[in-house]
Amino acid sequence: MRGRFPLLRLLAFAAPYRRRLIGLALITTTITALTISESLLVRYAIDSGITPGDLSVVYLAVGLYLAVALAVWAMSYVETFGMGWVGQHVILDLRKVLFEHLQSLSLQYYSEQKAGWIISRLTNDIENFNNLLSDGVQNLVRNGLTLLGVVVVLFVLDWRLALATMTVLPVMIVGTVIYRRESMKAFRRAREAVAEIAAFLQEHVAGMRVVQAFTRERQSVSGFAGRNLAYRKANARSTTLSAIYFPGVEFLGAIGLAVVLLYGGLRVVEGETTIGTMAAFIGLISMAFQPVQALSQLYSDLQSVIASLEKVFSVLDTDSDKTDRPGARSVERLRGEVEFDRVSFGYAGPESDDILKEVSFRIEPGETLAIVGETGAGKSTVVKLLSRFYDPTAGTVSVDGEDLRDVRGSSLRSHMGVVLQDTFLFTGTIRENILYGRPGATEREVVAAAQAVGADGFIRRLPQGYDTPVGERGGGISVGERQLISFARALLAEPTILVLDEATSSVDLATEAQIERALEKLLEGRTSIVIAHRLSTVRRADRILYLSGGRVVEQGTHEELMSRPSAYRRLYEAQFAA
Repeated sequence: MRGRFPLLRLLAFAAPYRRRLIGLALITTTITALTISESLLVRYAIDSGITPGDLSVVYLAVGLYLAVALAVWAMSYVETFGMGWVGQHVILDLRKVLFEHLQSLSLQYYSEQKAGWIISRLTNDIENFNNLLSDGVQNLVRNGLTLLGVVVVLFVLDWRLALATMTVLPVMIVGTVIYRRESMKAFRRAREAVAEIAAFLQEHVAGMRVVQAFTRERQSVSGFAGRNLAYRKANARSTTLSAIYFPGVEFLGAIGLAVVLLYGGLRVVEGETTIGTMAAFIGLISMAFQPVQALSQLYSDLQSVIASLEKVFSVLDTDSDKTDRPGARSVERLRGEVEFDRVSFGYAGPESDDILKEVSFRIEPGETLAIVGETGAGKSTVVKLLSRFYDPTAGTVSVDGEDLRDVRGSSLRSHMGVVLQDTFLFTGTIRENILYGRPGATEREVVAAAQAVGADGFIRRLPQGYDTPVGERGGGISVGERQLISFARALLAEPTILVLDEATSSVDLATEAQIERALEKLLEGRTSIVIAHRLSTVRRADRILYLSGGRVVEQGTHEELMSRPSAYRRLYEAQFAA
Protein backbone atom coordinates (compact mmCIF):
# COMPACT_ATOMS: atom_id res chain seq x y z
CA MET A 1 0.00 0.00 0.00
CA ARG A 2 3.07 2.18 0.40
CA GLY A 3 3.04 5.17 -1.96
CA ARG A 4 -0.55 4.41 -3.03
CA PHE A 5 -4.10 4.69 -1.71
CA PRO A 6 -3.45 7.54 0.75
CA LEU A 7 -7.03 7.43 2.08
CA LEU A 8 -6.72 3.74 2.96
CA ARG A 9 -3.44 4.46 4.71
CA LEU A 10 -5.13 7.24 6.67
CA LEU A 11 -7.96 4.91 7.67
CA ALA A 12 -5.32 2.53 9.05
CA PHE A 13 -4.64 5.16 11.71
CA ALA A 14 -8.33 4.92 12.71
CA ALA A 15 -8.08 1.15 13.33
CA PRO A 16 -7.45 1.53 17.10
CA TYR A 17 -10.83 3.26 17.37
CA ARG A 18 -12.81 0.71 15.33
CA ARG A 19 -15.27 -0.13 18.13
CA ARG A 20 -16.20 3.48 18.61
CA LEU A 21 -16.53 3.89 14.84
CA ILE A 22 -18.83 0.86 14.56
CA GLY A 23 -21.06 2.34 17.26
CA LEU A 24 -21.11 5.69 15.48
CA ALA A 25 -21.95 3.95 12.18
CA LEU A 26 -24.99 2.32 13.82
CA ILE A 27 -26.09 5.71 15.15
CA THR A 28 -25.66 7.25 11.68
CA THR A 29 -27.73 4.47 10.10
CA THR A 30 -30.50 5.05 12.64
CA ILE A 31 -30.44 8.81 12.00
CA THR A 32 -30.74 8.19 8.25
CA ALA A 33 -33.71 5.84 8.67
CA LEU A 34 -35.50 8.27 10.98
CA THR A 35 -34.87 11.21 8.64
CA ILE A 36 -36.35 9.32 5.67
CA SER A 37 -39.34 8.31 7.80
CA GLU A 38 -40.28 11.99 8.22
CA SER A 39 -41.46 12.16 4.56
CA LEU A 40 -43.42 8.93 5.05
CA LEU A 41 -45.13 10.48 8.09
CA VAL A 42 -46.13 13.44 5.89
CA ARG A 43 -47.65 10.99 3.37
CA TYR A 44 -49.48 9.21 6.17
CA ALA A 45 -50.85 12.48 7.57
CA ILE A 46 -52.15 13.64 4.16
CA ASP A 47 -53.57 10.37 2.82
CA SER A 48 -54.91 8.93 6.08
CA GLY A 49 -55.70 12.09 8.04
CA ILE A 50 -56.10 15.31 6.09
CA THR A 51 -57.80 13.92 2.95
CA PRO A 52 -60.47 11.87 4.82
CA GLY A 53 -60.71 14.54 7.57
CA ASP A 54 -59.53 12.32 10.46
CA LEU A 55 -57.81 14.72 12.90
CA SER A 56 -56.77 11.93 15.27
CA VAL A 57 -54.49 10.58 12.55
CA VAL A 58 -53.11 14.07 11.96
CA TYR A 59 -52.37 14.49 15.69
CA LEU A 60 -50.67 11.08 15.78
CA ALA A 61 -48.58 11.87 12.70
CA VAL A 62 -47.52 15.26 14.12
CA GLY A 63 -46.59 13.67 17.47
CA LEU A 64 -44.53 10.97 15.77
CA TYR A 65 -42.88 13.59 13.53
CA LEU A 66 -41.78 15.66 16.55
CA ALA A 67 -40.56 12.54 18.39
CA VAL A 68 -38.49 11.54 15.34
CA ALA A 69 -37.04 15.08 15.06
CA LEU A 70 -36.08 15.05 18.76
CA ALA A 71 -34.42 11.63 18.43
CA VAL A 72 -32.49 12.78 15.34
CA TRP A 73 -31.28 15.87 17.23
CA ALA A 74 -30.06 13.85 20.24
CA MET A 75 -28.31 11.19 18.16
CA SER A 76 -26.77 13.83 15.87
CA TYR A 77 -25.12 15.38 18.93
CA VAL A 78 -23.60 12.03 19.93
CA GLU A 79 -22.56 11.36 16.32
CA THR A 80 -20.88 14.75 15.83
CA PHE A 81 -19.09 14.67 19.19
CA GLY A 82 -17.93 11.07 18.66
CA MET A 83 -16.58 11.66 15.15
CA GLY A 84 -14.82 14.81 16.33
CA TRP A 85 -13.17 12.83 19.13
CA VAL A 86 -11.99 10.10 16.75
CA GLY A 87 -10.77 12.66 14.22
CA GLN A 88 -8.69 14.54 16.79
CA HIS A 89 -7.09 11.33 18.07
CA VAL A 90 -6.23 10.14 14.55
CA ILE A 91 -4.62 13.53 13.82
CA LEU A 92 -2.73 13.33 17.12
CA ASP A 93 -1.42 9.85 16.26
CA LEU A 94 -0.47 10.76 12.69
CA ARG A 95 1.35 13.93 13.70
CA LYS A 96 3.22 11.98 16.38
CA VAL A 97 4.25 9.24 13.93
CA LEU A 98 5.37 11.83 11.38
CA PHE A 99 7.45 13.77 13.91
CA GLU A 100 9.03 10.56 15.24
CA HIS A 101 9.91 9.54 11.67
CA LEU A 102 11.51 12.93 11.06
CA GLN A 103 13.82 12.23 14.02
CA SER A 104 15.06 9.08 12.25
CA LEU A 105 15.99 10.81 8.98
CA SER A 106 19.59 11.74 8.32
CA LEU A 107 21.08 15.20 8.10
CA GLN A 108 21.31 14.77 4.33
CA TYR A 109 17.50 14.75 4.14
CA TYR A 110 17.36 18.05 6.02
CA SER A 111 20.04 19.55 3.84
CA GLU A 112 18.01 18.66 0.72
CA GLN A 113 14.55 19.72 1.99
CA LYS A 114 13.56 23.24 2.95
CA ALA A 115 12.58 23.64 6.60
CA GLY A 116 9.35 25.41 5.59
CA TRP A 117 8.38 22.49 3.35
CA ILE A 118 8.78 20.05 6.25
CA ILE A 119 6.89 22.33 8.65
CA SER A 120 4.06 22.59 6.12
CA ARG A 121 3.68 18.79 6.21
CA LEU A 122 3.30 18.79 10.00
CA THR A 123 0.96 21.77 10.12
CA ASN A 124 -0.95 22.81 7.00
CA ASP A 125 -1.27 19.39 5.38
CA ILE A 126 -2.27 17.49 8.51
CA GLU A 127 -4.69 20.24 9.52
CA ASN A 128 -6.16 20.12 6.01
CA PHE A 129 -7.72 16.72 6.64
CA ASN A 130 -8.68 17.41 10.25
CA ASN A 131 -12.14 18.54 9.12
CA LEU A 132 -12.43 15.52 6.83
CA LEU A 133 -11.97 13.16 9.77
CA SER A 134 -14.18 15.18 12.11
CA ASP A 135 -17.05 16.00 9.70
CA GLY A 136 -16.26 14.50 6.30
CA VAL A 137 -16.49 10.82 7.24
CA GLN A 138 -19.72 11.50 9.11
CA ASN A 139 -21.19 13.34 6.11
CA LEU A 140 -19.97 10.67 3.71
CA VAL A 141 -21.70 7.86 5.60
CA ARG A 142 -24.87 9.78 6.39
CA ASN A 143 -25.33 11.23 2.91
CA GLY A 144 -24.44 7.95 1.22
CA LEU A 145 -26.98 6.04 3.30
CA THR A 146 -29.56 8.80 2.78
CA LEU A 147 -29.17 8.68 -1.00
CA LEU A 148 -29.43 4.89 -1.05
CA GLY A 149 -32.40 4.82 1.31
CA VAL A 150 -34.28 7.55 -0.56
CA VAL A 151 -33.87 5.78 -3.92
CA VAL A 152 -35.20 2.52 -2.43
CA VAL A 153 -38.21 4.25 -0.84
CA LEU A 154 -38.98 6.19 -4.05
CA PHE A 155 -39.17 2.97 -6.05
CA VAL A 156 -41.32 1.32 -3.37
CA LEU A 157 -43.77 4.24 -3.38
CA ASP A 158 -44.10 4.64 -7.18
CA TRP A 159 -41.52 3.01 -9.44
CA ARG A 160 -42.76 4.79 -12.59
CA LEU A 161 -42.44 8.24 -11.02
CA ALA A 162 -39.08 7.22 -9.54
CA LEU A 163 -37.74 6.21 -12.97
CA ALA A 164 -38.87 9.51 -14.48
CA THR A 165 -37.12 11.40 -11.70
CA MET A 166 -33.84 9.47 -12.14
CA THR A 167 -33.38 10.62 -15.77
CA VAL A 168 -31.03 13.39 -14.62
CA LEU A 169 -28.63 11.00 -12.85
CA PRO A 170 -26.54 9.96 -15.93
CA VAL A 171 -25.77 13.61 -16.69
CA MET A 172 -24.82 14.18 -13.05
CA ILE A 173 -22.53 11.12 -13.01
CA VAL A 174 -20.68 12.18 -16.18
CA GLY A 175 -20.23 15.70 -14.79
CA THR A 176 -18.90 14.30 -11.51
CA VAL A 177 -16.31 12.12 -13.29
CA ILE A 178 -15.02 15.11 -15.29
CA TYR A 179 -14.96 17.31 -12.20
CA ARG A 180 -13.12 14.65 -10.24
CA ARG A 181 -10.31 14.37 -12.79
CA GLU A 182 -9.75 18.10 -13.26
CA SER A 183 -10.18 19.14 -9.62
CA MET A 184 -7.59 16.60 -8.47
CA LYS A 185 -4.97 18.23 -10.70
CA ALA A 186 -5.94 21.71 -9.51
CA PHE A 187 -5.84 20.87 -5.80
CA ARG A 188 -2.47 19.14 -6.13
CA ARG A 189 -1.03 22.30 -7.71
CA ALA A 190 -2.57 24.40 -4.94
CA ARG A 191 -0.95 22.29 -2.17
CA GLU A 192 2.43 22.51 -3.91
CA ALA A 193 2.04 26.29 -4.16
CA VAL A 194 1.16 26.73 -0.48
CA ALA A 195 4.17 24.59 0.49
CA GLU A 196 6.39 26.92 -1.56
CA ILE A 197 4.94 29.91 0.31
CA ALA A 198 5.59 28.26 3.69
CA ALA A 199 9.19 27.42 2.76
CA PHE A 200 9.84 30.95 1.47
CA LEU A 201 8.34 32.54 4.59
CA GLN A 202 10.33 30.35 6.96
CA GLU A 203 13.60 31.08 5.18
CA HIS A 204 13.09 34.84 4.90
CA VAL A 205 11.75 35.33 8.43
CA ALA A 206 14.73 33.37 9.82
CA GLY A 207 17.08 35.39 7.59
CA MET A 208 15.45 38.80 8.15
CA ARG A 209 18.65 40.24 9.62
CA VAL A 210 20.52 39.45 6.40
CA VAL A 211 17.65 40.75 4.26
CA GLN A 212 17.68 44.10 6.06
CA ALA A 213 21.46 44.28 6.32
CA PHE A 214 21.77 44.09 2.53
CA THR A 215 18.60 46.18 1.93
CA ARG A 216 16.99 43.36 -0.04
CA GLU A 217 13.46 43.99 1.27
CA ARG A 218 12.17 44.84 -2.20
CA GLN A 219 13.55 41.63 -3.71
CA SER A 220 12.14 39.64 -0.79
CA VAL A 221 8.68 41.14 -1.28
CA SER A 222 8.93 40.48 -5.02
CA GLY A 223 9.86 36.84 -4.45
CA PHE A 224 6.95 36.38 -2.07
CA ALA A 225 4.55 38.11 -4.48
CA GLY A 226 5.52 35.67 -7.23
CA ARG A 227 4.82 32.65 -5.05
CA ASN A 228 1.62 34.23 -3.75
CA LEU A 229 0.46 34.80 -7.33
CA ALA A 230 1.21 31.17 -8.24
CA TYR A 231 -0.97 30.07 -5.33
CA ARG A 232 -3.79 32.40 -6.43
CA LYS A 233 -3.67 31.00 -9.96
CA ALA A 234 -3.74 27.42 -8.68
CA ASN A 235 -6.69 28.24 -6.44
CA ALA A 236 -8.49 30.12 -9.23
CA ARG A 237 -8.55 26.95 -11.34
CA SER A 238 -10.18 24.89 -8.57
CA THR A 239 -12.62 27.74 -7.83
CA THR A 240 -13.65 27.92 -11.50
CA LEU A 241 -14.30 24.18 -11.59
CA SER A 242 -16.41 24.37 -8.43
CA ALA A 243 -18.32 27.39 -9.77
CA ILE A 244 -19.34 25.36 -12.83
CA TYR A 245 -20.02 22.05 -11.11
CA PHE A 246 -22.03 22.87 -7.98
CA PRO A 247 -24.58 25.24 -9.58
CA GLY A 248 -24.95 22.57 -12.28
CA VAL A 249 -25.88 20.00 -9.64
CA GLU A 250 -28.47 22.40 -8.23
CA PHE A 251 -29.94 22.96 -11.70
CA LEU A 252 -30.24 19.21 -12.28
CA GLY A 253 -32.01 18.95 -8.91
CA ALA A 254 -34.49 21.60 -10.04
CA ILE A 255 -35.15 19.60 -13.23
CA GLY A 256 -35.80 16.49 -11.13
CA LEU A 257 -38.31 18.39 -8.98
CA ALA A 258 -40.02 19.76 -12.10
CA VAL A 259 -40.42 16.19 -13.39
CA VAL A 260 -42.10 15.21 -10.11
CA LEU A 261 -44.51 18.15 -10.29
CA LEU A 262 -45.41 17.52 -13.95
CA TYR A 263 -45.53 13.73 -14.17
CA GLY A 264 -46.67 13.25 -10.56
CA GLY A 265 -49.41 15.82 -11.02
CA LEU A 266 -50.68 13.96 -14.09
CA ARG A 267 -50.72 10.67 -12.16
CA VAL A 268 -52.65 12.27 -9.28
CA VAL A 269 -55.23 13.73 -11.70
CA GLU A 270 -55.58 10.33 -13.36
CA GLY A 271 -55.98 8.67 -9.96
CA GLU A 272 -52.86 6.50 -10.33
CA THR A 273 -51.21 7.87 -7.19
CA THR A 274 -52.16 9.92 -4.13
CA ILE A 275 -51.46 13.51 -3.11
CA GLY A 276 -49.66 12.19 -0.03
CA THR A 277 -47.37 10.08 -2.18
CA MET A 278 -46.58 13.07 -4.39
CA ALA A 279 -45.88 15.24 -1.30
CA ALA A 280 -43.58 12.50 0.03
CA PHE A 281 -41.85 12.37 -3.39
CA ILE A 282 -41.20 16.12 -3.32
CA GLY A 283 -39.68 15.85 0.15
CA LEU A 284 -37.66 12.78 -0.74
CA ILE A 285 -36.40 14.25 -4.04
CA SER A 286 -35.09 17.30 -2.16
CA MET A 287 -33.58 14.90 0.35
CA ALA A 288 -31.98 12.88 -2.50
CA PHE A 289 -30.35 15.78 -4.31
CA GLN A 290 -29.08 17.34 -1.10
CA PRO A 291 -26.78 14.33 -0.44
CA VAL A 292 -25.62 14.49 -4.06
CA GLN A 293 -24.62 18.13 -3.57
CA ALA A 294 -23.05 17.37 -0.19
CA LEU A 295 -21.12 14.40 -1.58
CA SER A 296 -19.96 16.54 -4.50
CA GLN A 297 -18.68 19.20 -2.10
CA LEU A 298 -17.10 16.49 0.01
CA TYR A 299 -15.41 15.12 -3.10
CA SER A 300 -14.09 18.60 -3.83
CA ASP A 301 -12.64 18.79 -0.33
CA LEU A 302 -11.36 15.25 -0.71
CA GLN A 303 -9.15 16.21 -3.65
CA SER A 304 -7.38 18.78 -1.51
CA VAL A 305 -7.06 16.25 1.31
CA ILE A 306 -5.60 13.57 -0.99
CA ALA A 307 -3.04 16.07 -2.28
CA SER A 308 -2.05 16.80 1.34
CA LEU A 309 -1.98 13.12 2.26
CA GLU A 310 0.32 12.32 -0.65
CA LYS A 311 2.82 14.87 0.67
CA VAL A 312 2.56 13.65 4.27
CA PHE A 313 3.02 10.01 3.28
CA SER A 314 5.89 10.96 0.96
CA VAL A 315 7.76 11.96 4.13
CA LEU A 316 6.75 8.77 5.94
CA ASP A 317 7.88 6.75 2.90
CA THR A 318 11.35 8.31 3.01
CA ASP A 319 13.70 5.62 4.23
CA SER A 320 16.11 6.46 7.00
CA ASP A 321 19.61 6.09 5.58
CA LYS A 322 21.11 6.00 9.06
CA THR A 323 19.45 2.70 9.87
CA ASP A 324 21.48 0.45 12.14
CA ARG A 325 22.72 -2.86 10.81
CA PRO A 326 20.75 -5.96 11.83
CA GLY A 327 22.13 -7.08 15.17
CA ALA A 328 23.69 -3.68 15.98
CA ARG A 329 24.23 -3.45 19.72
CA SER A 330 24.01 -0.72 22.31
CA VAL A 331 27.13 0.25 24.26
CA GLU A 332 26.96 0.76 28.01
CA ARG A 333 30.33 2.48 28.29
CA LEU A 334 33.25 3.50 26.09
CA ARG A 335 36.98 3.75 26.68
CA GLY A 336 37.17 6.41 23.98
CA GLU A 337 39.58 4.89 21.44
CA VAL A 338 38.75 6.30 17.98
CA GLU A 339 40.16 5.14 14.65
CA PHE A 340 39.60 6.18 11.04
CA ASP A 341 40.96 3.51 8.69
CA ARG A 342 41.29 4.67 5.05
CA VAL A 343 37.97 6.50 5.26
CA SER A 344 36.50 8.16 2.18
CA PHE A 345 33.19 10.00 1.99
CA GLY A 346 31.15 11.85 -0.60
CA TYR A 347 27.51 12.88 -0.76
CA ALA A 348 25.18 10.88 -3.00
CA GLY A 349 25.06 12.07 -6.60
CA PRO A 350 26.63 11.19 -9.94
CA GLU A 351 28.83 14.28 -10.04
CA SER A 352 29.80 14.59 -6.37
CA ASP A 353 33.48 14.23 -5.48
CA ASP A 354 34.76 12.66 -2.29
CA ILE A 355 35.13 15.17 0.53
CA LEU A 356 37.41 12.83 2.48
CA LYS A 357 39.92 10.62 0.66
CA GLU A 358 41.48 7.65 2.47
CA VAL A 359 41.82 9.47 5.78
CA SER A 360 43.50 7.44 8.52
CA PHE A 361 44.29 8.38 12.12
CA ARG A 362 43.97 6.99 15.62
CA ILE A 363 43.11 8.66 18.92
CA GLU A 364 43.97 6.96 22.20
CA PRO A 365 41.53 7.14 25.14
CA GLY A 366 41.83 10.51 26.86
CA GLU A 367 43.90 12.01 24.03
CA THR A 368 43.08 15.38 22.45
CA LEU A 369 43.37 15.58 18.67
CA ALA A 370 43.11 18.90 16.86
CA ILE A 371 42.14 19.01 13.18
CA VAL A 372 42.99 22.11 11.17
CA GLY A 373 43.07 23.06 7.52
CA GLU A 374 41.62 25.40 4.96
CA THR A 375 37.88 25.85 4.48
CA GLY A 376 36.31 22.86 2.72
CA ALA A 377 39.12 20.48 3.63
CA GLY A 378 36.66 18.07 5.28
CA LYS A 379 37.18 18.89 8.97
CA SER A 380 33.48 19.00 9.91
CA THR A 381 32.83 15.88 7.84
CA VAL A 382 35.06 13.97 10.24
CA VAL A 383 32.70 14.99 13.07
CA LYS A 384 29.61 13.92 11.11
CA LEU A 385 31.10 10.50 10.43
CA LEU A 386 32.21 10.02 14.02
CA SER A 387 28.72 10.97 15.24
CA ARG A 388 27.24 8.56 12.66
CA PHE A 389 25.13 11.24 11.06
CA TYR A 390 26.57 9.70 7.88
CA ASP A 391 28.36 6.45 7.11
CA PRO A 392 31.61 6.41 5.11
CA THR A 393 31.45 5.42 1.46
CA ALA A 394 34.72 3.50 1.94
CA GLY A 395 36.85 2.51 4.88
CA THR A 396 35.91 2.07 8.52
CA VAL A 397 35.26 4.37 11.46
CA SER A 398 35.57 2.49 14.74
CA VAL A 399 35.34 3.21 18.45
CA ASP A 400 37.03 0.86 20.91
CA GLY A 401 37.87 -1.36 17.94
CA GLU A 402 34.26 -1.80 16.82
CA ASP A 403 32.87 -0.62 13.47
CA LEU A 404 30.37 2.16 14.18
CA ARG A 405 27.89 0.53 11.80
CA ASP A 406 27.68 -2.36 14.28
CA VAL A 407 26.75 0.04 17.09
CA ARG A 408 23.35 1.68 17.49
CA GLY A 409 23.74 5.31 16.43
CA SER A 410 21.65 6.67 19.30
CA SER A 411 23.65 4.60 21.78
CA LEU A 412 26.93 5.94 20.40
CA ARG A 413 25.80 9.57 20.52
CA SER A 414 24.68 9.17 24.13
CA HIS A 415 28.39 8.89 25.02
CA MET A 416 29.38 11.94 22.97
CA GLY A 417 29.22 15.65 23.56
CA VAL A 418 29.27 18.01 20.59
CA VAL A 419 29.68 21.79 20.56
CA LEU A 420 29.16 23.35 17.14
CA GLN A 421 30.05 26.72 15.66
CA ASP A 422 26.39 27.53 15.00
CA THR A 423 25.16 27.17 18.56
CA PHE A 424 21.49 26.25 18.75
CA LEU A 425 19.48 26.99 21.87
CA PHE A 426 15.85 25.99 22.23
CA THR A 427 13.03 28.25 23.33
CA GLY A 428 12.83 27.91 27.12
CA THR A 429 15.03 28.91 30.04
CA ILE A 430 18.81 28.82 30.37
CA ARG A 431 18.45 25.99 32.89
CA GLU A 432 16.35 23.94 30.46
CA ASN A 433 18.92 24.41 27.71
CA ILE A 434 21.78 23.22 29.93
CA LEU A 435 19.65 20.29 31.12
CA TYR A 436 19.23 19.23 27.49
CA GLY A 437 22.64 17.56 27.89
CA ARG A 438 21.33 15.35 30.73
CA PRO A 439 17.68 15.89 31.63
CA GLY A 440 17.94 14.05 34.97
CA ALA A 441 20.75 16.22 36.36
CA THR A 442 20.33 18.01 39.69
CA GLU A 443 20.40 21.77 40.21
CA ARG A 444 23.84 21.47 41.80
CA GLU A 445 25.17 19.62 38.74
CA VAL A 446 23.72 22.25 36.39
CA VAL A 447 25.39 25.06 38.32
CA ALA A 448 28.67 23.12 38.56
CA ALA A 449 28.74 22.63 34.78
CA ALA A 450 28.10 26.34 34.21
CA GLN A 451 30.81 27.28 36.72
CA ALA A 452 33.32 24.94 35.08
CA VAL A 453 33.03 26.70 31.72
CA GLY A 454 32.76 30.21 33.18
CA ALA A 455 29.07 30.71 32.37
CA ASP A 456 27.77 30.95 35.94
CA GLY A 457 28.91 34.54 36.38
CA PHE A 458 26.98 36.10 33.51
CA ILE A 459 23.94 33.87 34.16
CA ARG A 460 23.64 35.09 37.76
CA ARG A 461 23.91 38.69 36.61
CA LEU A 462 20.76 38.26 34.55
CA PRO A 463 17.53 39.40 36.30
CA GLN A 464 16.07 35.88 36.38
CA GLY A 465 19.33 33.97 36.57
CA TYR A 466 19.02 30.38 35.39
CA ASP A 467 15.30 30.95 34.80
CA THR A 468 15.98 33.64 32.19
CA PRO A 469 13.87 32.92 29.08
CA VAL A 470 15.77 32.19 25.88
CA GLY A 471 14.16 33.38 22.65
CA GLU A 472 13.96 31.42 19.42
CA ARG A 473 17.42 30.16 18.37
CA GLY A 474 18.92 31.83 21.47
CA GLY A 475 17.51 35.30 20.86
CA GLY A 476 18.24 37.82 23.63
CA ILE A 477 21.62 36.29 24.49
CA SER A 478 24.93 37.21 22.87
CA VAL A 479 26.82 34.80 20.63
CA GLY A 480 29.54 34.31 23.22
CA GLU A 481 27.04 33.64 26.00
CA ARG A 482 25.19 31.13 23.83
CA GLN A 483 28.49 29.34 23.23
CA LEU A 484 29.23 29.17 26.95
CA ILE A 485 25.78 27.69 27.60
CA SER A 486 26.43 25.07 24.92
CA PHE A 487 29.75 24.24 26.64
CA ALA A 488 27.91 23.74 29.92
CA ARG A 489 25.34 21.58 28.13
CA ALA A 490 28.07 19.36 26.67
CA LEU A 491 29.92 19.09 29.99
CA LEU A 492 26.74 18.14 31.87
CA ALA A 493 26.26 15.21 29.48
CA GLU A 494 29.49 13.72 30.91
CA PRO A 495 30.64 12.49 27.49
CA THR A 496 33.42 9.99 26.97
CA ILE A 497 34.16 11.57 23.59
CA LEU A 498 33.98 15.35 23.20
CA VAL A 499 33.89 17.18 19.88
CA LEU A 500 34.44 20.93 19.54
CA ASP A 501 33.64 21.95 15.96
CA GLU A 502 34.82 25.55 15.47
CA ALA A 503 33.39 26.12 18.94
CA THR A 504 35.25 29.38 19.59
CA SER A 505 35.20 30.92 16.12
CA SER A 506 32.12 33.08 16.85
CA VAL A 507 33.28 34.59 20.16
CA ASP A 508 35.39 37.63 20.89
CA LEU A 509 38.95 37.37 22.15
CA ALA A 510 38.00 38.02 25.79
CA THR A 511 35.37 35.27 25.72
CA GLU A 512 37.76 32.98 23.86
CA ALA A 513 40.33 33.45 26.61
CA GLN A 514 37.66 32.62 29.19
CA ILE A 515 36.70 29.49 27.26
CA GLU A 516 40.32 28.42 26.89
CA ARG A 517 40.69 28.57 30.67
CA ALA A 518 37.72 26.22 30.93
CA LEU A 519 38.95 23.86 28.22
CA GLU A 520 41.40 22.09 30.54
CA LYS A 521 38.48 21.12 32.78
CA LEU A 522 36.28 20.30 29.80
CA LEU A 523 38.84 18.07 28.04
CA GLU A 524 40.24 16.39 31.14
CA GLY A 525 40.03 12.60 30.95
CA ARG A 526 38.07 12.64 27.70
CA THR A 527 38.89 11.64 24.16
CA SER A 528 38.55 14.98 22.39
CA ILE A 529 38.52 16.22 18.83
CA VAL A 530 39.01 19.95 18.45
CA ILE A 531 38.32 21.46 15.05
CA ALA A 532 39.41 25.06 14.95
CA HIS A 533 39.98 27.92 12.60
CA ARG A 534 41.72 29.97 15.28
CA LEU A 535 44.95 28.09 15.87
CA SER A 536 45.40 29.55 19.35
CA THR A 537 42.88 26.97 20.60
CA VAL A 538 44.80 23.92 19.31
CA ARG A 539 48.26 24.47 20.73
CA ARG A 540 47.56 22.38 23.84
CA ALA A 541 46.37 19.40 21.79
CA ASP A 542 48.31 16.15 22.15
CA ARG A 543 48.40 15.89 18.36
CA ILE A 544 47.42 18.05 15.38
CA LEU A 545 46.16 16.79 12.01
CA TYR A 546 46.36 19.05 8.98
CA LEU A 547 43.74 18.31 6.30
CA SER A 548 44.00 19.57 2.74
CA GLY A 549 41.81 18.52 -0.16
CA GLY A 550 40.22 15.82 1.97
CA ARG A 551 43.55 14.16 2.83
CA VAL A 552 45.80 14.14 5.89
CA VAL A 553 48.95 15.91 4.68
CA GLU A 554 50.78 16.12 8.02
CA GLN A 555 50.39 15.48 11.73
CA GLY A 556 52.32 16.02 14.94
CA THR A 557 52.40 18.19 18.05
CA HIS A 558 52.36 21.98 17.81
CA GLU A 559 56.07 22.10 18.54
CA GLU A 560 56.91 19.41 15.98
CA LEU A 561 54.93 21.07 13.20
CA MET A 562 56.36 24.49 14.01
CA SER A 563 59.92 23.12 13.96
CA ARG A 564 59.78 22.39 10.22
CA PRO A 565 58.50 24.21 7.11
CA SER A 566 55.00 22.70 7.33
CA ALA A 567 51.62 23.80 6.00
CA TYR A 568 50.52 24.17 9.63
CA ARG A 569 53.43 26.49 10.35
CA ARG A 570 52.62 28.68 7.33
CA LEU A 571 48.97 28.90 8.39
CA TYR A 572 49.91 29.66 12.00
CA GLU A 573 52.39 32.39 11.08
CA ALA A 574 49.98 33.96 8.59
CA GLN A 575 47.19 34.03 11.18
CA PHE A 576 49.24 35.53 13.97
CA ALA A 577 50.97 37.97 11.65
CA ALA A 578 47.50 39.22 10.69
